[in-house]
Amino acid sequence: MNSDAKISQKADSSFTMDDFAKALEKHDYQFQKGQVVHGKVFQIDPDGAYVDIGGKSSAYIPRDEASLRAVTDLSEVLLLNEEQEFLIIRDQDAEGQVTLSRKQLEIRHIWDRLAQMQENSQTVQVRVNNVNKGGVTVDVQGLRGFIPRSHLTERDNLEALKGQTLTAGFLEVNRSTNKLILSQRVAARSANFSTLEVGQLVSGKVTGIKPFGVFVDVDGTSALLHIKQVSQKFIENLENVFQIGQPIKAAILDLDEGKGRVALSTRILENFPGEVLENMEDVMASAEARAERARNKLSSES
Repeated sequence: MNSDAKISQKADSSFTMDDFAKALEKHDYQFQKGQVVHGKVFQIDPDGAYVDIGGKSSAYIPRDEASLRAVTDLSEVLLLNEEQEFLIIRDQDAEGQVTLSRKQLEIRHIWDRLAQMQENSQTVQVRVNNVNKGGVTVDVQGLRGFIPRSHLTERDNLEALKGQTLTAGFLEVNRSTNKLILSQRVAARSANFSTLEVGQLVSGKVTGIKPFGVFVDVDGTSALLHIKQVSQKFIENLENVFQIGQPIKAAILDLDEGKGRVALSTRILENFPGEVLENMEDVMASAEARAERARNKLSSES
């Protein structure tokens, strides 16, 4: 036996059980609440399951934490000896055992997904569960959401919405405060924006008159006809030109989907300064041809 082998044999023989225990302790993970871990289920009981997550003690997942949906057979969602992700929801007890959850991990993933959808201005399908004075509560991929009455397209008979599936956009997605506020109006606006483009002629109704401009409802989307875009001629008072409920045609001057803004113009439909003020009827009657001419002019200039 050479000297190297003798040294190795001596080192091995001096490594006691206490040393082994200390080595295990040194390399053991310090599991904490809120941590995501990987583990394998090795035993399923009626009330939960035991999971090997690489610690000194096995971890435990209660039946109620196995899935976001109701589970009758745990083996359907907790597969034996198959590696899965878990969220630690309770720190180690006296025996070093932590409590796990798949349900809370699913909820975390849903919040992340909904936040991403909000950022991308996407819409989501929701189911109406209950009604109250302020609006309706809805199921959003397993989470509880709320649509205020003012953001529903049907505001008069909320009871009729129970059990219905609606398309909604996002107003607020806040996991820390558990707030999930949605809007049918935002979804309708997003849908409408996809059909709009600069230069397009649209029809709508006047919904508001302010000193700076006129608000127009265009298929559920609120658009602004600024006072400077009404006519090439100076206007002192818009209330002398428009009335609430008045039908109007105008060309889209600018679109900002992120801010939900649509800017309109009737000025570009005029054949001469002040025509909209002097003969609104004629301008509206031939608006399509005028808008086409304006588009062609803009194209040739660019």
